[in-house]
Amino acid sequence: MGVPGPFPGSPGRPDAPVPDREEVDRALERLGAEYEAIETSLLALQDHAGRRLLEGAELSGTTKERWAAAERAITVLWSLFDAYTAALESARELRERRRWPSAEDLAELTELLHGEGVTVPGAAAADGTPEDRPARPDERFSLEGLVARMNGLYARSLDVIVAADAVWSALPARIDLLSAELQRTRSLAHSVGVRPGEHPAGDDLERITEELLRLRERVIADPLAFWVSSSTGSSAPGGGRPDTGRYDRAARALEDIRREVAAVLDVRQDAERRLMQLRDVLSRADRTLTEARQARGEVLAKIAASEVPAVSGPSTALHEQLAAAADYRRRAQWHRLSPLLDSLEERAEDELHRARESLTAVTAPLAVRAELRGRLDAYRAKVARHGMADDPLLTERYDLARRMLWSGPCDLRAAGQAVWRYQQAAAEALVPQQLEGRGES
Repeated sequence: MGVPGPFPGSPGRPDAPVPDREEVDRALERLGAEYEAIETSLLALQDHAGRRLLEGAELSGTTKERWAAAERAITVLWSLFDAYTAALESARELRERRRWPSAEDLAELTELLHGEGVTVPGAAAADGTPEDRPARPDERFSLEGLVARMNGLYARSLDVIVAADAVWSALPARIDLLSAELQRTRSLAHSVGVRPGEHPAGDDLERITEELLRLRERVIADPLAFWVSSSTGSSAPGGGRPDTGRYDRAARALEDIRREVAAVLDVRQDAERRLMQLRDVLSRADRTLTEARQARGEVLAKIAASEVPAVSGPSTALHEQLAAAADYRRRAQWHRLSPLLDSLEERAEDELHRARESLTAVTAPLAVRAELRGRLDAYRAKVARHGMADDPLLTERYDLARRMLWSGPCDLRAAGQAVWRYQQAAAEALVPQQLEGRGES
């Protein structure tokens, strides 16, 4: 609803000369308009939704203290308005005595309009604060001073009402919406096993539930505790904003839990596929390790003087955890299955990588032997193409290298040297033919 503004100021001047009849009539007309504006503002304050809520609420804390002061101020405000009304009626009655007022009438009207001729009882003149409760002497006001006093009381009272109304308009509805979302999330969480005492997110849901209950109770009882005054120093009533810090923290915490529950739901929907992939990866790792152990036995039998690394067996821990994951799925314990699958998927890939590295390491000597055999046969073919296959030296060195590479256990160091000597002899034998071929060309 719109917020009424402060009252207009009185048009008079304390030291003004005695006005004539027309000036008096214009002043009374202005005072009449001022009276209407003041009355409209007071009635709007009386009917303000925030005021009705404050009057019916069980308040506490800051709001209880400030509303008690505001109620006293509003009572004083109406008393001052009554005094203002009486002064205006007196001035009108005096003016209406004669069509053409005498000099004495004009002087009296001047005093009523511009002088401090309005007497207000001490209790009615108070500001409405607790310090004003003791008896105070009567005070005299000009109409302008009376309006200034009413403006101050009005602004302080309206500030309390507008601020409380703004907090009540902003926070309880948002808290209720968040609480409804919390209940939906909790039902979904319970369906996938995310419960208090069984999963951290279940405990967090309970904490958020209790926090929202406490927050709503506090907002309803003490809305001004959640009001941040404007940092610009504005004196306008209600200058500031509701403090939503506690609500925002609860909303962020609930969003984190919703994401975690959604992840658990994804696990439930995709659990069988992920378990099958894990079984396949671990099976390949086991087969690779078996192949590595067999290759190690072959290497030890066929290669002499070679250090062959040991090959470990399958990971018992991973297989036990895989069995536990399958059990979690059978018992629909999705909240426990989710983190276990994440861990297993990473460790299973590491296990397969380790198995492949073991196979590569143990078969390295066989690879070296195969490379030496290929190199020896390649040079033998090259020598044969040049018609030197029957050369005695080459034949002797080839036969020696071949016996070393094709008999076991093979000494790779000695075989490598034998292949190198054959390469050297072949290269030396082929040089004259290469030079002859260049000469003919």
